[in-house]
Amino acid sequence: MSMKMKMMMVLGTSLLLAMGPALAQTKAAQPAPQYDAELAKSLGGDERGMRSYVLVILKTGPKKVEDKAEREKIFAGHFANMERLAGEKKLAVAGPLDGKEGRRGIFVIATPDIEQAKTYVETDPVIISGVMVAEYHKFYGSAALMMVNDVHNKIQKKQ
Repeated sequence: MSMKMKMMMVLGTSLLLAMGPALAQTKAAQPAPQYDAELAKSLGGDERGMRSYVLVILKTGPKKVEDKAEREKIFAGHFANMERLAGEKKLAVAGPLDGKEGRRGIFVIATPDIEQAKTYVETDPVIISGVMVAEYHKFYGSAALMMVNDVHNKIQKKQ
């Protein structure tokens, strides 16, 4: 082993020894996770804290609504439908997208079954009117998504 390699090993070892207390403090400062079996069960979580959903991508549909009043009515119904589904714990998360390639928004539906998810999404005025169409995908994500709407209702200032 060359003298340079020996010096690098000594320097590396010294650095690790010097950093040891700081690393130990950092690790100790982080609280250990507390598994809550009751909460996991109430959210439908498995042993990993995950669950199955259906991810719905809302895309621009074949119908263009030019009439401003009709468009406002459709979108008011869209928002009311999302609020209803969220209140019924059927919609975990929803939000707009950037519109690229016609992708307008997403729903994360709280069911593993695509056919069941379709029955929820088909109640939405943007789908009924043809302003948007839905694309369905199986999705496996954190069961904590089921808490998003409750937390959101506590942090939104304007309703």
